[in-house]
Amino acid sequence: MVRPTLLGRPAIRYALAVTVCVYASAAVFSLAAQVPQLRSMTDGVYSAAQAARGQQVYQVQCGECHGMAMEGTTGPPLVGDSFLSNWSGRPLANLIDKIEKTMPFNQPVSLSRQQSADLAAYILQAGKFPAGQAELTEATLAQVAFPTVRTFPAPAASGAATFLPPPEGNLAELMRAIAFPAANTIFNLQIRDPAAQPKKSPASSPFDYVEWGSSVYPGWLAVDQAAIAITETAPLFLTPGRRCQNGRPVPVDRADWKQYVAALVEVGKLAHQTSRARNYAAFVDISEKLNDACANCHKVYRDKGGTEGSGAIRCQ
Repeated sequence: MVRPTLLGRPAIRYALAVTVCVYASAAVFSLAAQVPQLRSMTDGVYSAAQAARGQQVYQVQCGECHGMAMEGTTGPPLVGDSFLSNWSGRPLANLIDKIEKTMPFNQPVSLSRQQSADLAAYILQAGKFPAGQAELTEATLAQVAFPTVRTFPAPAASGAATFLPPPEGNLAELMRAIAFPAANTIFNLQIRDPAAQPKKSPASSPFDYVEWGSSVYPGWLAVDQAAIAITETAPLFLTPGRRCQNGRPVPVDRADWKQYVAALVEVGKLAHQTSRARNYAAFVDISEKLNDACANCHKVYRDKGGTEGSGAIRCQ
C-alpha cells in the first residue's frame, strides 16, 4: 500500500499559490478574449456605399457651414490637422453622437442615427481613410477610435516669464466663456448702480447653483471680478495654436491683433482700478472705452465678410 505524502505548511502555501496563479491567469485570458480589440481608422471601418449616402446628406445639411470640401466656413473644418487634433484618440461614436444631437446648427436633432453614421463615413472618406467592405454599425462603433495626434506647444521665447499651455477651446468659445459675460457686467453699469443692487435670495427649491452663485458676490464685487477676468484672460487670445470658429488660425502674430489685445488689457486694468475706488460715475466713460476696444477688433476680424462673424473669411 502506498502511503500518502503529507505536506508541510511551506509546501501547502506553495501549492495554494500555484493554484491561485493558474486560476488568475485563466481568468485574465478569459477576460482578454471578451474585450473587443480596437480597430484603426486605416482598417476600412466604413463602406464606400455608406460614404456615398453620407455625401448626399452632407451636401444638403452641412456644406453651407462646413464648406463643400469640408474646409470650414462659418463652421469648423472636418478634415485636416485641426480636426484630427480636436478628435485625437476619441471614439468615433462620440462624433456620431455630436452629429445626431447637435447638428445641423440651425436644426439640431433632425438627423437620424443612421444618417449621422453615414455622415461620419463620408467625413472619414474625405479625410483619406480607406473604405472597407462592411458599414459602420453600432456593433462596430465601440471598436473604432480616432488616431492619437501628438501636439507639442511652441517653445517659449527666450526670457519669457510665462508659459501658455495648448488651447482647449476655439476663439469663439473662449470669448463666450469669459470675455462676453465679463464685458456685459461692466456694460450693465450704464443702467444700474452696483451699490444699489439688493442682494438676491435664491429660491430654496429647486436649488439652482447658477442662481445661488450670482447671489454670493453681488454689486461691486461682481464688477471687480469682471474687470479682473478681462485683464487676466485677454492675453489668452494670443495663445499659439488657437483657432477661430471656422477653423482658421487666430492671427496671433499680427501687429494689429496684438494691439487689440493690449487695448483690452488696458481697459480691463482701468475698470478694475475704478471699481476698487467704487467710482460709479466714471464707468460711463469706461463702458465706452470697453465697447471701442471690442468693436475695433470685431470690425477687422469678427464681422469680416458678414454680420456677427457670418463670413467665411473671418480671422483673416
